[in-house]
Amino acid sequence: MSLLQVEHLTRSFGGQPALKDISFTVEKGDSLGIIGRSGAGKSTLLRCLCGLDRPQSGRILLEGQDLAVLPESQIIPLRRRIGLVFQHFNLLTSRTVAANVALPLEIAGIPRDQRVKRVAELLDLVGLADHAHKYPAMLSGGQKQRVGIARALAAQPALLLCDEATSALDPETTESILALLNSINRELGLTIVFITHEMDVVRALARHVLVLDHGRVVARGLPADILEETSLQAALPPNMERSPQEGSHAVVRLTVDQNLIMAPLLQNVQQMCQTQASLLRVIPAEDAEYQVLDVLLQIGDVSVATMNFLQQNCHAAEVVGYVPAHS
Repeated sequence: MSLLQVEHLTRSFGGQPALKDISFTVEKGDSLGIIGRSGAGKSTLLRCLCGLDRPQSGRILLEGQDLAVLPESQIIPLRRRIGLVFQHFNLLTSRTVAANVALPLEIAGIPRDQRVKRVAELLDLVGLADHAHKYPAMLSGGQKQRVGIARALAAQPALLLCDEATSALDPETTESILALLNSINRELGLTIVFITHEMDVVRALARHVLVLDHGRVVARGLPADILEETSLQAALPPNMERSPQEGSHAVVRLTVDQNLIMAPLLQNVQQMCQTQASLLRVIPAEDAEYQVLDVLLQIGDVSVATMNFLQQNCHAAEVVGYVPAHS
């Protein structure tokens, strides 16, 4: 049985349909990215998935229980099986980091000694063990989101829902948050469903993708397939040169496993090269077991050590050209 099963979901406001016959399933341990432009219905769908909004028709089965029809008294315990990560963190400013993380456990009536232990585990997981007694005003945006993630995990949910979790963050912080979510998905086996309008987030975090447009599902599948089908990939710069030029950046083509989660790979490349690495596009490979990534490295030339690192960590790696830094 799938962890989450959505069947023929419909939701309207003032006679205007926001969701039209939405159906999909999410398996345990999956990471599903729901992408679409503003007004596509992403936020309405997320509110329905966590039981904050009721559809006019259809079913939302979480671990076999239908969120769409359960009475409020029965839906509250089921909501505790869902963790929520918000775009703007939603932390209580009067509470410390530890107290914010502990809040869901307090509401659930968990004894204090168990709360203290669980909070310490979570702060260590998200890299904030030394920030337990700080207040939100003392934290950076990335640290606030880490607190939000820890709080969402407090009650040991079966499903983590992320509402534009990185859109308020700068690119470098976004990468670190995506790497953390990837780690949670892979190492804890926690199922993640996230909504976003950013293709880079889909490339980095999603194992599967659902594309919404005007309240309908218009595409679904693997990230590489969806990006190819929907023509959302960037083309390589037309002014690319075969050899390094003054002030140019390198473009490398990496062949990697089809199921690879990209954010950790990009982080490792950045650490090795001591520079920024940006994913330009994902291309389906001829062999279905692999996918091909074009990555922009902000370095003038690719050293032997860097190529050795890439070849050791990928199925194949090659430099395809160099582009001006302003491209």
